[in-house]
Amino acid sequence: AAAAAAAMEPERECRVLSIQSHVVRGYVGNKAATFPLQVLGFEVDTVNSVQFSNHTGYAHWKGQVLNSDELHELYEGLKLNKVNQYDYVLTGYTRDTSFLAMVVDIVQELKQQNSNLVYVCDPVMGDKWNGEGSMYVPKDLLPVYRDKVVPVADIITPNQFEAELLTGRKIHTEKDALEVMDMLHAMGPETVVITSSDLQAPLGNDYLIALGSHRKTNADGTKMTQRIRVESPKVDAVFVGTGDLFAAMLLAWTHKHPNNLKVACEKTVSAMQHVLQRTIKSAKAQAGEGNKPNSAHLELRMVQSKKDIENPEIIVKATVL
Repeated sequence: AAAAAAAMEPERECRVLSIQSHVVRGYVGNKAATFPLQVLGFEVDTVNSVQFSNHTGYAHWKGQVLNSDELHELYEGLKLNKVNQYDYVLTGYTRDTSFLAMVVDIVQELKQQNSNLVYVCDPVMGDKWNGEGSMYVPKDLLPVYRDKVVPVADIITPNQFEAELLTGRKIHTEKDALEVMDMLHAMGPETVVITSSDLQAPLGNDYLIALGSHRKTNADGTKMTQRIRVESPKVDAVFVGTGDLFAAMLLAWTHKHPNNLKVACEKTVSAMQHVLQRTIKSAKAQAGEGNKPNSAHLELRMVQSKKDIENPEIIVKATVL
């Protein structure tokens, strides 16, 4: 009877403060993170770090940028009403150092309110194209991420290039990657997921490798690290907003499976695959036979993927290392 009563109990409300960009049309930043989190049962409070007509991969874009004072003002409003209680903070792409420093101040204050608060940070700085890494945010963001942001983060989702930037160490082998993840743990976060890498996948060239590492401290003070590798099929297109969707779903699934990074990553990556497969199929249909899909065609098919986000069929398995 107790078990039945427990099953009837609604899950305790879980609230996320998501500080990311907003687009009127399409799915990046908060537009990519909010819907999946809501579908998975989270209350999401969004601060829009920018408001643009669409993502910047289009030929044209227009809009406004929120500065750090304006961010502080919004937070003050929440604080004055005593509704600045959060279980999670989620952040992604930022171009401005003072804005990022203000995010750190807010996270630290929220952690004083709730010592169990989990900060999920995607340290978006750049990526590799054809093996060459380059930064697509101002260079002065790197020291802020490295010295201020990562130390207060609990879960980080860098790609391989970003993990190399943060640690100052290049990754050539899986062993290098595991050592880099250990270096990142030592900087603060107990969960590190390298979301994509150019490492050779055991399944072959058509697969992309992601690696995860979760370090937890046992009751007796000893530390245990679970490490996993996930190989997912490459999808032949350039999507925007996938990192934002990934971080949001990882937040949700690590919440639901707190000590099982393997299952959390399998659900996250499987849901990603469902969304991307649906998106590419739809984009090709819209573009028409023999035409290359454009940015508008390639917007993530988020709403159409509601069931897959809510309850992903596991199509990608993780290997425990």
